[in-house]
Amino acid sequence: VIVLILIFSSVAKSYKNGVAAPKGIQSFFEPIIVFVRDDIAKVNIGRKYEKFLPYLLTLFFFILFNNLLGLTPGSANLSGNIAVTMTLALFTFFITNFSGRKAYWMHILWTPGVPLPIRPVILLVEIIGIFTKPISLTLRLFASITAGHIVVLSIIGLGFILQNTAVGVVGTLFSVVITLIEIVVALIQAYVFTLFSSMYIGQAVDDGHH
Repeated sequence: VIVLILIFSSVAKSYKNGVAAPKGIQSFFEPIIVFVRDDIAKVNIGRKYEKFLPYLLTLFFFILFNNLLGLTPGSANLSGNIAVTMTLALFTFFITNFSGRKAYWMHILWTPGVPLPIRPVILLVEIIGIFTKPISLTLRLFASITAGHIVVLSIIGLGFILQNTAVGVVGTLFSVVITLIEIVVALIQAYVFTLFSSMYIGQAVDDGHH
């Protein structure tokens, strides 16, 4: 959080000073911010995206920074803590449901085009779906980040368990490759969590007019 505040305070300060063209750290983060705005928020939420853009940007960069910092030696694997991923998922859950429009709740409580005898079953399925969304967000991020750390730990541990130098060297090389893959996964998971959050919010705030 401190890193986020320091970096984006600096970026915001540049805009307040009326910088004509982005430069330095601002030029690095501006394309990412624009990507989240145009390709995630606008696409999935529509014209009401601005209300939720600060949350989505915070979500994206918070997860991304924690994923990357979790790969540094001696750091805490925060995104691999299910309590943290669950808290993030609950933020999305509450924002989605408290922002839900009439069309969203009518679709859940009184799904159009469904025969009356089947409505109770559909209602149960829709209600379950409300709670499975945050659960899937929680487990997807937690499992993806934790899996890579477990694999690296297992490979490195083989060298000590077998007490073999060759196994240790090969294991270290494999660990480097997996760590590089984890960097890609860190980016992807930040994108996926933010993408699904925006999709859920977009479904909730849709007024039903097309």
